[in-house]
Formats: sequence, C-alpha cells, structure tokens
Amino acid sequence: MPDQTADPADSADPAARIAVLLVDDDPLVRAGLRLMLGGAGDIDVVGEAADGGEVPALVAAHAPDVVLMDIRMPHLDGLAATEALRRRAEPPEVLVLTTFHTDEHVLRALRAGAAGFVLKDTPPREIVAAVRKVAAGEPALSPAVLQQLIAQVSGAGTEGPARAEEHARRRLAALGEREREVAVAVGRGRSNAEIAAELYMSVPTVKTHVSRILTKLDLNNRVQIALLVHDARES
Repeated sequence: MPDQTADPADSADPAARIAVLLVDDDPLVRAGLRLMLGGAGDIDVVGEAADGGEVPALVAAHAPDVVLMDIRMPHLDGLAATEALRRRAEPPEVLVLTTFHTDEHVLRALRAGAAGFVLKDTPPREIVAAVRKVAAGEPALSPAVLQQLIAQVSGAGTEGPARAEEHARRRLAALGEREREVAVAVGRGRSNAEIAAELYMSVPTVKTHVSRILTKLDLNNRVQIALLVHDARES
C-alpha cells in the first residue's frame, strides 16, 4: 500500500524535525496517529496522553513543538487543556483534531488559543501538512473556512455587533501603521511570504511584526489576530 503521507519534506534536515504530543482518550486513535505521523520523515511523536490533565507534565518532559489535541476527554477536555497550555511561557502550538465540527466547537478551540482545527476523517496527507503548518507558525485553516466561521459568530456575543466592532477597532489602534497592515493581511489569510510580497518587506520583518502584534494585543497566535481583524471589519 502506498505511503499516503509521503512528501518531499520527508527528507528535511534533522535539525528541523517536529516533535508532536498526541492527546486523545482513545488508544486506537492514538495508535493510528502515531503510525500516520511516523510515515513523515520530519515528525517525531514524543509522547501520548489520554486526558488533558496529563498534558502539562508531558509538555514539561518532552517540549513538543505541536500538541495534537482531541476535544472531548473524560476529565479535562481539550479546550481547557489548550487554554492552560497557551498560558505557559513559550507554549507549544495546538492543533485540534476531533470528530466535532460545529461552529461553536471550532471557534471555542480557536479562541482558546489553538492554531488549527482538523477533523479526524481528514486525509492523512492533510493532517501531516496541518502539523507542519502550525509548527511553522501558520494557521491550519483555509482562509475560506476561517472567514465563514468568523462571519457566523462575529458580534454574536453579549456586546452586540456594533460594540464588538468598536472594541476590536480600539485594540487595533494600539498598533503602528505597518503592524496594522500586517495584521489586516493576516486577517485575509495571507502567509508570511505572501505578506512580504504584498507589503514589500522581508519574511523575517513580517515575522517580527507578527510577534509584536501578538505581544501588544495579548493574543496567542495568527488565528486570533484574524478573528480580531474580522471583528473590526478590517479584512
């Protein structure tokens, strides 16, 4: 049977290998994921957890680059575990992998700090690609999916659309002109390379601006920048 995860990246430099922690209460799912990711030459599964409560100790022990996180678990669910992880200094990226695909679950996961959301019936090659994307600091959601989700919930909280927009605009006002341009481009789903080309910057400069935006706005990742930009109706 052909290796469904084979990819040119499989020959990547060993120094660029991606360490992954699997978190799912189903041992068969974990075994399948380990087998799938093991077929990618640049990914190492460094540990497994059956519940969100086990994650902090495993992250401290193995320092994974990416945590592949289920949502529903018996004691501490994946959303709470993600929130706790993203509060750590230099936290790993979190990629939610689940059977649940309602807008509510997706947005809760993203607002908790997850860098991506992938369904368990996603083809193996795409799951591997999603792990690589979040490890590189890119969201693992297509712009079309992200915009559809945001559009359905934008301003749906207790504040109402007008106040949500006003609040988002106030937060973006804290950014410098170039930072704001980068934030808007992130909101459109652009990659670092695409932003660099559009705004005539180097990729390292884009990365620096993204880091400053995250710090200034107290956000976890690019997905949350995109959410804020859409709330402000800047995208």
